[in-house]
Amino acid sequence: MAELSTPTLNLPTGLWRVMGGTALVVTSFSLLNPVLAVRLQTAGASNTTVGLIAMLPFVSVALLVPVAARVFARFGVGQCYRAGLLLELIACLGYLLTRDPALWCALGLMAGMGAAAAWNATEGLIAHNVPASHRGRLTGFYQAVLGAGMAIGPLLPSLLGLSPIGANVLAAAGLALGLGMNLSPDVTRLSAMHADHTHMNLAAAWRFRPGLAWAALVGGVFEVGLGSVTTAYGSQTGLDLGAATSIAGALGLGSFLLQYPIGWLADHLPARRLFAAGALLLTLSGLAFMQAATHPALLWLCAGLWGGLGGALYTLSMIRVAHDFADSSALAGTSAMIAGYTLGGALGPLVSGWALDHFGVAGQGGWLATLAISLLLVQLTPRSGPASPR
Repeated sequence: MAELSTPTLNLPTGLWRVMGGTALVVTSFSLLNPVLAVRLQTAGASNTTVGLIAMLPFVSVALLVPVAARVFARFGVGQCYRAGLLLELIACLGYLLTRDPALWCALGLMAGMGAAAAWNATEGLIAHNVPASHRGRLTGFYQAVLGAGMAIGPLLPSLLGLSPIGANVLAAAGLALGLGMNLSPDVTRLSAMHADHTHMNLAAAWRFRPGLAWAALVGGVFEVGLGSVTTAYGSQTGLDLGAATSIAGALGLGSFLLQYPIGWLADHLPARRLFAAGALLLTLSGLAFMQAATHPALLWLCAGLWGGLGGALYTLSMIRVAHDFADSSALAGTSAMIAGYTLGGALGPLVSGWALDHFGVAGQGGWLATLAISLLLVQLTPRSGPASPR
């Protein structure tokens, strides 16, 4: 960790506040979502319904990402970040007040609106403000912190003996703390784009680096698109709340363990080689999951691989954005990756829920292996797209 000391001394104080606040948001999100999935499953909802409700925050994020840069330019990155955390807090509190699935859909969309602001702001600020020499390691370190939050959140019900309502309250407290630590004026002084550069829209960013966007989408499916549905499946097989949510905890643990090493490797090895290796390993994990019905331990093993490798794909995409979009708009590049990642996060629970309902673990493993193979083929194809984002 000593390698981080030199560049981090020059980072704005507000950036550390934002990164810490976002870590609390991710921990709260990871605690809440599996608990909501179990509440739905025990109330008699199908895996498809669980997947649909889990999908909605990601749909909201994906719809708002294209306008994020313009909104930030008008109101300021710091103010938008705070507003995003407030919306997420309100949505989290709303789950305590109603059990109506239709209202839960509305709350999910509200949470997604808040996540769109907070997520875009954080990633854009990191890409814009971190020195080029240590982008890989610092980005990997930050993603590892988020992975720790993803791992810890789902384990808290078991560790603390929480009821579903108690877990919801704790998640709301985490969001409130994240908001409170970002009320300092130095957060509003942060910048995430060059003032003298022309705005690049989302479509242009995708055309500039389509392979990165696809890697981010696949990463979204594996890292955040499978936790709720796989947790619900575990509950369906007879696991109690603590054991079922620990599957999502394994997913987060995998993400935590791999992000800093991936960031370090990205500073030393070609990104395409790392992307291809991740795609190959994810293909193997999908094939392995097809045997989970007879070997239940594969639920946790595959979840750990999904979290680690899915998170690695996203981390690598963000590291490449910081390099490839350095002369244009890091915010546009990060927005493009987030849009891809959230689309994957939205598709993951819906398609996996449908696959589990109709084809069991063989169906889920098969579609995940196919998706990973598509990424491998993209990485083996010579990069296409214009040479410049202009």
